[in-house]
Amino acid sequence: MNKRIVTTTLAVALGVSSLGAFPSVMQPLKASAGTVDAMKAPAPFQPIEASAATVSSTSNQKAVEAKADEIIKFAKSLIGKATYGGNYSYTYPYQFKCASFIDFVFQSKGVHLGSRDEDYMIKQGTYVPRSQLQKGDLVFFRSSATATVPNHAGIYIGDNKIIHMANTKLNITISDLDSTSYYRNNYMTARRVLPSLLPSNPPTKADNIVEDAYDLMDNVTMGRVNDEKSMKFTGAGYVNYIYKLNGVNLGKTSVTQLSKLGKTVSRSNLKKGDLIFINSTVGSTTPTRVAIYAGEHRIIVPSSQGISSRVLLSDYYSKHYMYAKRVY
Repeated sequence: MNKRIVTTTLAVALGVSSLGAFPSVMQPLKASAGTVDAMKAPAPFQPIEASAATVSSTSNQKAVEAKADEIIKFAKSLIGKATYGGNYSYTYPYQFKCASFIDFVFQSKGVHLGSRDEDYMIKQGTYVPRSQLQKGDLVFFRSSATATVPNHAGIYIGDNKIIHMANTKLNITISDLDSTSYYRNNYMTARRVLPSLLPSNPPTKADNIVEDAYDLMDNVTMGRVNDEKSMKFTGAGYVNYIYKLNGVNLGKTSVTQLSKLGKTVSRSNLKKGDLIFINSTVGSTTPTRVAIYAGEHRIIVPSSQGISSRVLLSDYYSKHYMYAKRVY
């Protein structure tokens, strides 16, 4: 499907603003521990420099609900078609764990979370009290009342229910939040990622850069040459091409050349469309990869395996992050 059409169409109806290792595509990510209260939004789980997206009218709320319904409908269509397991398979026969199921469902409908790890998802979007849950919210659970990190997650579908990849016996199922002691007593928190992961209205240049990068990530061949006609690029060449599509002529097709452009911005001040530079060896002063910052901790990373969506929260990128540049 054309992801840009999906997200841009929804964005037209939204009066909101969105914020804005190399590990293999299927390698699970890990996060640092934090504390969380079941009914409050604790500091460790607040998005870094991410202001809450707001829905300003009834029509906007209906548009968000429509996107949530689309996600939920697709999630329900996978019941009976996937099994629980860590050998992630995003093609039939599907195999997921709880967070990778969520990632697949959202991504399939044009909303990139950039992670299949609940430890990272819990830091995206905005906090939602349990009493105010809406369709499409992400709901998190913990192993015990004293646990500080989540061990399970699902998608809220309304009527006090979630759809989730439960376990090896139930696989994908729908559960009432009051149906068992686990759901009642181990509820941890919830995050609202719609509409904060969507383009603003009207879409900014940064939104268009990010949407083009997402839209083309499965339609390019990565290699050692840059050829726009055949859609073959190096990592830096791909970045140059995406910005060129949106009227930003970087004119550079190597990581070193790109690293000399624009002005340096702090990690705490990142905005959609900034370039992120990454090294291969911790402590090295030479960047070997460049990524596009997509907002909400997400980055779009060209690699020899293709173009992937990741989060800066992962251990790898925390260690290999060098600096960021604002180039327009």
